[in-house]
Amino acid sequence: MEQVLVDLLSRITPPDEMAMDAARRRQAQLAKPPGSLGRLEDLSVQLSGITGRVDNHIEKKHLLVFAADNGVVAEGVASAPQSVTLMQTVNLTRAKTGASVLARHFNCGITVCDVGVNADIRESAVLNRKIAYGTANMVHGPAMTREQALRAIQTGYDLACDTPADVLGVGEMGIGNTTTSSAVLAVLLDADVDTVTGRGGGITDQSFAKKKQVIRRAIQINHPDPCDVVDVVSKVGGFDIAAMCGAFLGAAASRRPVVIDGFISAVAALCAVRLCPDVRAYLVPSHASFEIGYRLAMEAMDLKPLFLLGMRLGEGSGCPLAFQVLDAACAIINDMATFDQAGINDDYLEPIRKGDQFTVEERA
Repeated sequence: MEQVLVDLLSRITPPDEMAMDAARRRQAQLAKPPGSLGRLEDLSVQLSGITGRVDNHIEKKHLLVFAADNGVVAEGVASAPQSVTLMQTVNLTRAKTGASVLARHFNCGITVCDVGVNADIRESAVLNRKIAYGTANMVHGPAMTREQALRAIQTGYDLACDTPADVLGVGEMGIGNTTTSSAVLAVLLDADVDTVTGRGGGITDQSFAKKKQVIRRAIQINHPDPCDVVDVVSKVGGFDIAAMCGAFLGAAASRRPVVIDGFISAVAALCAVRLCPDVRAYLVPSHASFEIGYRLAMEAMDLKPLFLLGMRLGEGSGCPLAFQVLDAACAIINDMATFDQAGINDDYLEPIRKGDQFTVEERA
């Protein structure tokens, strides 16, 4: 592994177990049956492990969206033309897309970063970190060079570290990126292409069959090493996936929670976890993506989404919703009365506490 990547990963540390224990003790003192607030309790404990504090506040929320084009669209794997990437990258900065409307509605900051759009963007609100004008067509060889993949990872890492916020969300914009994400996931999980590939933005049966055929051919031609994340991303991934992976790493390195959006974001998060398992403790899934491969990516990280809303837009659209749940988790542990403050004798709960009535799985 390249030294620059080793240096980035060395800054990521495990969660603070003492702070998590303190948060659990605080939750046990609150005037409620044990575990009765379910995932909100779990999230408050997770946040304590991330920050090292029990009393956390989610005030500054920020969405990072990485935009890039994918050469594989030349194979007819997407319903939308590549020009949509350019238009929606700009529209994201104008609160005209699903994710940016939600970000504005919930007062979240948003940064749109061009890491590989196949056009010159003359819009000052779009951050220009272009690695190249889209990736190469991965059915003819590697999508990018290894050096480009590392540059994209570094770009996402630096942007996450430099963004002032209490919580970050990671999204994307790029026509064809469900194809690249499915390819990356198939390699990392040694899974059959059929089990990880969905229809993306919507394609015909004929195009869907071709999409899976293209992914199989790209993997066969490039022989990505499943034990080497950078090799996988460089050969069958995209600049957006690489940058998103870097953003998850950067959030963990700066000890802040980071929200996973949908399928593509989940694949990038899995890449980050494979590079550094400690990253998992910093991840907060938002919605369960409609894409078929999402569930496998979540299972590989042993994570469960917060919402089941049938969403499949991407862009980071699930992140502003998850930010509100994190905010609620903080409100509960910070502001709810303890049994003593409520004037309630909690001795009646001892049999329940000793019996551990509800497991985490049952509450989820």
